[in-house]
Amino acid sequence: MTSPVDIVPQASERLRAEPSRVVPRGRLGLSGKLLLLTIPLVMIAEVLIYVPAIANFRMNRLNDRIAAANTAALVLDAAPSGMVPESLARQILNSIDARAVAIKMGQQRRMLASANLPSAVDHDVDMREMTAWQAIVGAFETMLERGDETIRVIGPAPGGAQFIEVVIDELPLRRAMYRFSGNLLLFSLGIAVLTAALVYFALHFLFVRPMRRLTANMVGFHQNPENPDRIILPSRRGDEIGVAERELSDMQRDLVSMLHQKSRLAALGLAVSKINHDLRNLLASSQLISDQLAGVPDPRVQRFAPKLVRSLERAIALCQSTLSYGRAQEAAPDRRMVLVEPIVNEVRESAGLGSGTGAQAAGPAPIGWINAIERGLTIDADPDQLFRVLLNLVRNAKQALESLPETDLATRQIRITGRREGTVAVIEISDTGPGVPQRARDHLFEAFQASDRAGGTGLGLAIAAELVRAHGGDIHLVEGTIGATFRIAIPDRPVELASLRGERIRA
Repeated sequence: MTSPVDIVPQASERLRAEPSRVVPRGRLGLSGKLLLLTIPLVMIAEVLIYVPAIANFRMNRLNDRIAAANTAALVLDAAPSGMVPESLARQILNSIDARAVAIKMGQQRRMLASANLPSAVDHDVDMREMTAWQAIVGAFETMLERGDETIRVIGPAPGGAQFIEVVIDELPLRRAMYRFSGNLLLFSLGIAVLTAALVYFALHFLFVRPMRRLTANMVGFHQNPENPDRIILPSRRGDEIGVAERELSDMQRDLVSMLHQKSRLAALGLAVSKINHDLRNLLASSQLISDQLAGVPDPRVQRFAPKLVRSLERAIALCQSTLSYGRAQEAAPDRRMVLVEPIVNEVRESAGLGSGTGAQAAGPAPIGWINAIERGLTIDADPDQLFRVLLNLVRNAKQALESLPETDLATRQIRITGRREGTVAVIEISDTGPGVPQRARDHLFEAFQASDRAGGTGLGLAIAAELVRAHGGDIHLVEGTIGATFRIAIPDRPVELASLRGERIRA
């Protein structure tokens, strides 16, 4: 099994050995892709502008011909029938770029003037019932035609006439539409380039540059994740990029903290592995000496020798496992129904809180001890692991009370209660100390996180929480109490009906 000493160096070497995830040279970055996307989108917008513009241009030219034809019709209709010379009629038609002008009044269709009228007209355009789609289709049909064809344009007529007709050549109209398209194309290209540039630079400064900053920071942090200087400084943006910067900064801080914690665990594992062998030999020698004390007839020695032997046995067992946080996990609990009060009394004596039911025997300002365990309370637990849980909590409470100022020494007190709630055994350890700081509550049961005291390791609550959870129980800080109160709840194991049935058969 990989030791904690090797975890962090291996992870760091693996992170540094991996190549940086950067955009390869020769490939388009985000800016290039943005530019390639912006230009066609702007051109599509220009095309959408051009289509109605060219259709509107053609309609305006045709409406101009209708208006000119109406003016010419007034002149030609004012003259007596047949009195307009042919040369004058030709001049009038040339002035309006038309080959013929006709008007319909009632049931009669009257030709006002004509010159070089073809035998057949190629296209008819009725301006009175022109829809937008027909205007667009007609404009492109005109531009795609070839040759000099003619168009009969029908429009509203002045006075009492029903409509007026004018026959014109299509070629001049097509050329005018080409000129308009060329001018519009040049203007559109200028607008497109300017718009694309504005959009590109706006998006570049708003999005691309912050994304490049995020990418560069992630690449740099990936190269050295243990360096806190590589943590990104989030901006004050309130959009999604600002949220991404803040979340990335928080994630990097958590990762740096986790790596530092792993490094500390690795250093602890290395230190413990170095002293473990010699410490076990020293404890074994102490155990031999304590065995000899059992033969001393002194009553006080006879009273304390078994407890000393038991403490040394626990210490040797802990050294055998090389400290709980030097292993992957704690050993599975050896659960059985045990009385809680003897374990609590042993915890009190091991914590140095005196051997009586009242206060500590020595010291000018003793710490009060109140035992409120229900008589005969049993718990389904591993007695050694339960002892470790309670000892860690009582020692934390004792250290918190010892940190109180001298004016508060008279109120120092530790209270331990125990009761049954159905199939759950509940134990509470409370003190009258300063309580748990708010900043320590978020990581209260994490290793190296909860200790604020000088010399504290921050392992006591983490070990207690791991042991309680191994029993399927729960441990938490009770809110709204004086000092600190920790509540432990350990449920009984469910009864296996099959085993009970087998026991009855054997009986």
